[in-house]
Amino acid sequence: MYWIVTDSTTDLPLTYINAQENFKVVSLSFTMDGQSHIPDGTVENSRAIYADLRAGKVITTAQINTEEWKEQISDLLDKGQDVLVIAFSSGLSGTYAAGVQAVKELKEQYPDRKLAIVDSLSASMGEGLLVHYALQKRQEGLTLEENAKWVEENRLNIVHWFTVDDLMFLKRGGRVSATSAYLGSIIKIKPILNVDEAGHLIPRDKVQGRKRSIRALFERTETNAVDIANQTVFISHGDCEEEAQSLADMLREKLGVKNILMGYIGPIIGSHSGPGTIAVFFVGNGRKV
Repeated sequence: MYWIVTDSTTDLPLTYINAQENFKVVSLSFTMDGQSHIPDGTVENSRAIYADLRAGKVITTAQINTEEWKEQISDLLDKGQDVLVIAFSSGLSGTYAAGVQAVKELKEQYPDRKLAIVDSLSASMGEGLLVHYALQKRQEGLTLEENAKWVEENRLNIVHWFTVDDLMFLKRGGRVSATSAYLGSIIKIKPILNVDEAGHLIPRDKVQGRKRSIRALFERTETNAVDIANQTVFISHGDCEEEAQSLADMLREKLGVKNILMGYIGPIIGSHSGPGTIAVFFVGNGRKV
């Protein structure tokens, strides 16, 4: 059985990761107070980092570079394994481009091994949901080549909807202007965003108030999802589990969703979206709005 390798921006819970076979997650890093860190993926670590963000500390993030990809993948190739890599959206990071170069070089070094990389065009647990389906397809018997093709053909059906609680974090990342962030914070405007077909995070709407923003995520799920009651929905949050749970409760009670996986938005995504972010991910009819 070939391995599936992805990166930590999938934001998959450790319990999920540890339950998989032939599966590896490569971590991006971040810098805070002049020191570089690798998130350990625990809830306790995430809570501590969100406390630092709320206290005003600034985090800068770093992509996985080519040498890091090569080190992580070659460890499997040396053991005679074949590898399918599913990487963080090229619209948000250079992690995929670095992976492409790593795969190119490794194919030359390991001509007898099968090795492929796919751009997820997804982020957070949207990328995680795509990986979830790839793991299922492998279990169903798809070959590495067939699975890579399936991921490429279906990645744009993984729909992402986000809302954030503090516009200042989006301002730092250039998603909104300083004026919009300042005025929005005063009048409690909450943006509704999605990930588009190029894998970019795009503001789509604005609502006033937190409860309305969470309701908006529910409404977009109701409108955009395909056979929502019979699919697995992922929800990620920036240290606001009770509010994320309220969205999950609405999906269960009003739409009959049976399977929901919830987890923290890790510090790599969370440093850009901020505490209080809530996101929902599901299979839909594409990302066009």
